[in-house]
This record gives sequence, C-alpha cells and structure tokens, in this order.
Amino acid sequence: MDLETALARLPLVAILRGITPAEIDAIGTALIEAGFTLIEIPLNSPDPLTSIARLSALAGPRALIGAGTVLTPDQVAAVAAAGGRLIVSPNMNPATIRATVAAGLTSLPGVATATEGFAALDAGAHALKLFPAEASSPAALKALRAVLPPVPLLPVGGIDATTMAPWRAAGATGFGLGGSLYRPGDSATTVAARAATLAAAWAAS
Repeated sequence: MDLETALARLPLVAILRGITPAEIDAIGTALIEAGFTLIEIPLNSPDPLTSIARLSALAGPRALIGAGTVLTPDQVAAVAAAGGRLIVSPNMNPATIRATVAAGLTSLPGVATATEGFAALDAGAHALKLFPAEASSPAALKALRAVLPPVPLLPVGGIDATTMAPWRAAGATGFGLGGSLYRPGDSATTVAARAATLAAAWAAS
C-alpha cells in the first residue's frame, strides 16, 4: 500500500511506542481490523526491528508499516532491511530524508516551521509531520497551509478524539496518534476500542 492510498482510507498514523515483539501481532491485527493503514513502531521501543518485520509480514498489502524516531541514514537502511516502508522522524534531517527516498521508502519528517517544511520538501519528503502539536496550534497550521504546497500535513502530539475538529478545519490531512491510542501494556481489546473511537472522531470532525 502506498501513502496516498493509506491516507485516503484513514489518515491516522498509529504510533506504537514501547510495544514489544510479543505484543505486535495482536495489537497490529486489532488496528488493521479497525481500519488503520499507517502504523509506526518507534525505534526507541524494545527490539523494534523485530516488531517491524513481524508486522510487515502480517499486514502485507493491507497497511503501510514502518518506524518512528528515525534519526540517521543507517537507521533508514535497518528499517528497510526489516521490511518497513514508512520512515517517520521527530526532526527534519535532509540526509535521512534523502536516504529514505533513495531506498524507495515513504518519508514523513517532523517540522515546526515553514523553513523546515520547505527544506524537508526540497530533500524529497512525501508528507510532513507538524511536531510537537502541543507547541503549535490550528492557527499556525492554517498559516503553514497558506504557503506550503498541497502536501499531506499531519499534526502529532497530544491529539485525541476531542481535539481533532479544529485542526482538521485548519487544514490537517490527518494525525499521528500515540498515547490516545496505545500505551505499553495495553491489551488488543483496549487498543481496538480506542481505534474505533478515534476513527469515528476523524469521520465526524
């Protein structure tokens, strides 16, 4: 699945920070069954490359699976070798973006300003993560929308079912969802219920 298709189906990125390989099959299945097509496993999770490999094999063409907190070109290569196809970063590192594009993977770097946004796009980024959203605002996103090309722009940080609507009205393409969707130790049943709530909130926003 490519980014455009995934965003069209449900533009919410599941951020599974802290998940373990033992949990990934059940949690990943719950998310995919709830309609999630974008799932990232941050590299500061336990044994993240094993989880990425397991979930990539499980998901097949049903979802775009990859890594978060990717900071270097070497990490991009490791994620690619594990079968991941989505590279999400908290920062805007042109070398990491270029390595992602060169590997044929999808680049979603973090930006906070127009300067960073344009630099990321110049390096080849496919979409932009507005991070941290807690330090920004829908008004700031609207201002970025006025100057950036029509690229996917997803606020990340502190987003939940109650806060989506103003961001979407300001031009958010979708969101990255962390603690409002998954926390370490959560059961697949709990995550499935949260996933359904968040998907419904997106549809209603």
